[in-house]
Amino acid sequence: MDKITLLQKRKKQLFDAGKDVRADINALIDADSFVELSAFSFSKNEFYGENAEGEGVVTGFATICDYPFYIVAQNGAVLNGGVSNANCKKIEKCLNQAEKTGTPVIYLLSSLGVQVGEGVSVLEGLAGLILKASQLKGSIPQYLVVNGEAYGQIALLAGICDFNFFIDKKSVLAANSPLVITAKDGANASKLEIGGAAGLKGANLATFTVKSLEEVKKTVVELNEIICTPVIDNDELNVSLPALDKKADGKAIKSVFDKDYAIEIGAAYSPEVKCYLGRIGGIAVAAVVFDGDNGVELNAQNVRKLKDFAEFASCYELPYITFVNTLGITADKATNNSLVIREIGEYVSVLDCIDAAKISVVYGKAIGLGYTVFAAKSMGYDYSYAFANAKIALFDSVQGAEIEFSGEKKLDGAKLAAKYADENSDPVNAAGGGYIDNIIQPSFIKQYLVASLQMLLK
Repeated sequence: MDKITLLQKRKKQLFDAGKDVRADINALIDADSFVELSAFSFSKNEFYGENAEGEGVVTGFATICDYPFYIVAQNGAVLNGGVSNANCKKIEKCLNQAEKTGTPVIYLLSSLGVQVGEGVSVLEGLAGLILKASQLKGSIPQYLVVNGEAYGQIALLAGICDFNFFIDKKSVLAANSPLVITAKDGANASKLEIGGAAGLKGANLATFTVKSLEEVKKTVVELNEIICTPVIDNDELNVSLPALDKKADGKAIKSVFDKDYAIEIGAAYSPEVKCYLGRIGGIAVAAVVFDGDNGVELNAQNVRKLKDFAEFASCYELPYITFVNTLGITADKATNNSLVIREIGEYVSVLDCIDAAKISVVYGKAIGLGYTVFAAKSMGYDYSYAFANAKIALFDSVQGAEIEFSGEKKLDGAKLAAKYADENSDPVNAAGGGYIDNIIQPSFIKQYLVASLQMLLK
């Protein structure tokens, strides 16, 4: 058999073993753009037979809507996507190339665990892979698609990547096999209940829940365009938003973003704090919106979400904007006994690391610690604005009334609260001390933001 014929035979074996995962790759990329790397890499030991072609992982590079990406796709059809030392080295080699060129990486994760027969060797491989992926965090975007079931240490990639995609009714991610987890808990639960997007609701791991790889492709392109193109031509300096004069709530605040340029990150978790990647006046920004009619109370989970998002903004040098409507920390025993104090402390540290523009807009309430952390000029915000009807105070109206009017004859509580609000929470008080740069009519907020961002661009 001549060498060309032999090569064709070997490639057919390789492609037959990985036809499903290659179909998934093709669903993400531009047609015929995939260039495979380390195609014939495999482990040479007694644990692997003829069906181990390609080491259970496909790596290479391709374009998606003309943007370059490196692709790492575990092939669940080969040895159950089992992770081996050689498997890890193959992926690590791909990541090294991505690091050299500053090219984003997409992982398609499907693995039932490690190849047990390799023992400590596979742990060493995993250590090198996890370390390399961690080293890339914040320097190049990493996107992970849970493309089926992913168990064991390889699941740590979900804690490292910038964005994780869970496919509805398909994706399952867990640190151990669901069988092991249910056995230890002594309770029956489905795979999806344990490691699906809903099952991981408290973990803040499922950035997006999608229905297909086509939806993944669309979202990745939108994200990549924002992250990798800081500024585009866009003349929206004089846009007004009259609807905000009528009602300024979380939904209405979204209108400050340019049309079709706002992507909510982690919508399934702590929905009372919304994190957006988007554009304002053509400038890429990371923005936080506290979404609640009466003000959002802070707890460990929603602050952790904000901290992770602020860290992302810091890494990619995106301007950071807070739209504030918060009452501060929830006043109950459970919250006090949670990690909320530590999370807020860590959030402040991350906020301080953001070198890009930082702007705060108090559109609702900024009470106590909520003002200190998310709106105070002394926290490092370059510009601080407040809507005319905003409320800025040391205490909320009820607590403030109880303290300030404690010596007065007992009157109607609602009236005392209203009196406290009128006397103490007018944003003019903060502006008079130089702590608010301007009090503005809500409909003009986009003009202020665009002008401010333009002035602060480096």
